[in-house]
Amino acid sequence: MDVWSIIGWGGSALVVVSLLQTRILRLRLLNLVGCVILVGFNLVIEVWPMVGMNAVLAVINVVHLWRLLRHRHDDAEYEVLRVNSDDAYLGHVLATHARDISRFNPGFALSASPYAFLVQRGERTIGVVLAHDAGQGRAQIDLDYVLPKYRDFTPGEFVYRRSDVFTDQGFHQVLASPRMRDSSPYLNRLGFHPEGDTLVLDLPQD
Repeated sequence: MDVWSIIGWGGSALVVVSLLQTRILRLRLLNLVGCVILVGFNLVIEVWPMVGMNAVLAVINVVHLWRLLRHRHDDAEYEVLRVNSDDAYLGHVLATHARDISRFNPGFALSASPYAFLVQRGERTIGVVLAHDAGQGRAQIDLDYVLPKYRDFTPGEFVYRRSDVFTDQGFHQVLASPRMRDSSPYLNRLGFHPEGDTLVLDLPQD
């Protein structure tokens, strides 16, 4: 097998692998790289219809990536909705993703989380944040879960940015869940700081 055949097969493999991704950002990136490789490959062997198709697909991927990254941290794109902990739809979301939740949050129990927030992007639910009262004006995060498709976007940040969802309940600080230790860089960007063995976010007070 010559070098160009290996390159062509490699580009095709990337396109196939991209379609197996659950994370939309990763899907677009891999698909773009695969399309670019196939544009070059088909230029060399002069298969012009495939050059045109892959060039168009590459442009489509670039446009989608630009839109995704442009609104990644845009408050206007996301809505935080407070729901009751026994809300039927919340229960449906948690039950649907129970296996994935338990994988990263062993021992999680909804009953201990009276404060529940859904993160919406348009009509789509893309994340869930659950918390309980830890006393002394502190809210303890029990779950910060993002649906796999949107995991590259960390939408839970919009719950913490919009501090009124906690301050309206009388809280002045938010404590990160011990299960969020692997997310320290993400939490640091949001303003969480170490306090003993805990990461704490101070909420602005009016």
